[in-house]
Amino acid sequence: MLAASASQAQVTSVGMRQIQSNGMPITLVYPTAAAAQDVTYGAFTVQIASNAALLPAPSSAAKAKRALIVLSHGTAGSALPDHTLAATLARAGFVVAQPEHRGDNWQDFSRAGPESWKTRPQDVSETIDAVARDPALAELVDTRSVGVHGMSAGGVTGLVLAGAQWRMLDLVQHCAQHQSEDIGFCLNGLGGKTWLQLQRKTQFFMAKVLTENNAPDNLKVVHGGNAKTNGQGHDPRPDPRVVAVSLAVPIGAIFTPESLARIRIPVALSTAGSDSVLLPRFHSQHVLKHCTSCTTLSDHPQSGHFDWLSPWPASVAQTVAATQMRGGMPKPEFTDADRQQAFDQIAVFFIQKL
Repeated sequence: MLAASASQAQVTSVGMRQIQSNGMPITLVYPTAAAAQDVTYGAFTVQIASNAALLPAPSSAAKAKRALIVLSHGTAGSALPDHTLAATLARAGFVVAQPEHRGDNWQDFSRAGPESWKTRPQDVSETIDAVARDPALAELVDTRSVGVHGMSAGGVTGLVLAGAQWRMLDLVQHCAQHQSEDIGFCLNGLGGKTWLQLQRKTQFFMAKVLTENNAPDNLKVVHGGNAKTNGQGHDPRPDPRVVAVSLAVPIGAIFTPESLARIRIPVALSTAGSDSVLLPRFHSQHVLKHCTSCTTLSDHPQSGHFDWLSPWPASVAQTVAATQMRGGMPKPEFTDADRQQAFDQIAVFFIQKL
């Protein structure tokens, strides 16, 4: 029933255009009255009305402006593999903004990993600012109460904006203890790179002796959340405009239990039981265990990690899978209908919370 209500709201075509913030490309996907057509970008084909005008919220709507959702892509990602979700949200009435994260995107992944995790939340705040000052959007889009969706590494973005905090010490201690089990995370992106794998494994082996007392100070630096998190009732969000977060197969093991417990806004997780890139027991389940405002929106035992990307052309899937330690190919048991139902549930979550 919930999924159906989202589908019933899908009454418009989908427009797409791009804006920028200090050189960072931001793809906008939104409802439009213009006719859509197939447009091809490399291996990806999407049905959009390019550069069409945003359809204003109907006069009968409860809110005069359309709600904004920012999508944070995964490692070395872009807007296109998340387009099916973005289009689902647009047809449900939302304006979707997709920043191409600096130093961690399909063209430049020189800062992929922790260096990108430190700056991704600011990319989202900049994206909200860019929408707020865009002359074609400013009067039509609500940028005061915003939703965020993050997939995989985008889960770091979403959890930080909800108020969670992480440290490099927690990361290296996790991988020192669970490297062989959580190899998809600890050696992420090193498939086929034997020498780099050995270097990373050596670093984690040496980290086995690290404690709070003897670890270097740079490993104990707290990242994310609002730095002033000591007082009772303090808002841990770094950007209070973010009021609801959705996560799909997120990175979770790096976050401190204490900071997850401080999250107060609604956070909904879409989980994949067959995810061998980010094992649920170390990531999604860690978040759900410690965050009392986090809930499971949908759980899919048959789904793998990259099943949450659509469109996901076979040529791209094979290239990406070759970089993974394991679990890189989509699972045929997770069908297009399964994925669309999960995306509809994400839309309903934001309809309820924004």
